[in-house]
Amino acid sequence: MKSHSGAKKRFKVTGTGKVQARHSFSSHILEKKSPKRKRHMHLDINLVKGDARRASQLLHGQGR
Repeated sequence: MKSHSGAKKRFKVTGTGKVQARHSFSSHILEKKSPKRKRHMHLDINLVKGDARRASQLLHGQGR
């Protein structure tokens, strides 16, 4: 089974098995956001349990 190519571009799995993704709301309309808020947006976030399960299935070839 192939991995989902869209998921490969958006998620990564850490060594301990957590699924990480980029922050939402970080790509445009940045003038009104504070520098601290924008600075923290470049860090990856851990997905919540349900989303992580779905992303993990897509990454490991079980999504189609």
